[in-house]
Amino acid sequence: MYYNNDTIIYFNGQFVKAAEAKTDLYSQSLHYGYAVFEGIRSYPVNGGTKMFKGAEHYDRLRRSAQMMKMPFHYTTEQLVALTYEVLKRNQFTDAYIRPIVLCSPNMSLSKGKECFLAIETWEWTNGYMSNQMNIMTSSYRRPNADAFHVEAKVSGHYVNSILACQEAKDNGFDEALVLDCNGFVAESSGANIFYENEGILYTAPKGNILPGITRATVLELCEELNIPVEERFFKPEDMRGADAGFFCGTAAEVVALSSLDNVPFRKKWEDTFSYTIQQAYKNKVMEKPYLRLEEKVA
Repeated sequence: MYYNNDTIIYFNGQFVKAAEAKTDLYSQSLHYGYAVFEGIRSYPVNGGTKMFKGAEHYDRLRRSAQMMKMPFHYTTEQLVALTYEVLKRNQFTDAYIRPIVLCSPNMSLSKGKECFLAIETWEWTNGYMSNQMNIMTSSYRRPNADAFHVEAKVSGHYVNSILACQEAKDNGFDEALVLDCNGFVAESSGANIFYENEGILYTAPKGNILPGITRATVLELCEELNIPVEERFFKPEDMRGADAGFFCGTAAEVVALSSLDNVPFRKKWEDTFSYTIQQAYKNKVMEKPYLRLEEKVA
């Protein structure tokens, strides 16, 4: 259950009880998936509550709305302030935050005429993905970048994610590895992906993926930790049987992978650069110091 009778959300200019909030059954968002959203984490930091890269998430929300031609006029500063007020009213520290921009009633296939903002949040102390996941290459592909703004976080895009994730679970796996329209590895159903082989990390380049904020953080950590990383196109056969692999995303954080298509990754997770990144990420979001690679080796 994501809310109870006391949960407060921000909706359409007001702080209201989630159980009493109403939306229109004739909205473009409901009928066509024409909405944009974000997923943000807050953590207990230095005796208070702090969103991790909240401004970056809200900058992306605003870009997504712009790409979808939605008349969305909140500033990043307003969005950050409203979110902290929602967290305060619910007395949340460890939380997942879901802002979503909804469109007004409109049954025509035209750009949104009016937008409504909702900011919802619920307590969250663990990622939605378990560690050491067994994943499979999905038969579903990411939407073609020529057909959609795949770099925008759009509600309708996630029907593709549901299909890929459910296919994996129906086949006894934990999650899906989704390819782009050209057959290269893109991401999971809801997270970006890295794999490690012979001392180098690899990840899919921008263009056919949602360029995640956690992905960007991992790249920053690689630079700080002196871990070599390359953004390049690769196929599942390049990744199968590599030293290690992981998914990363706001909700997932950094999640170790155990196997791809029933082929195990070679190294023990704790002996990999990927493990170092996982631990550094956990400390970074909590604003704690983390070991540089040379300090760990020493």
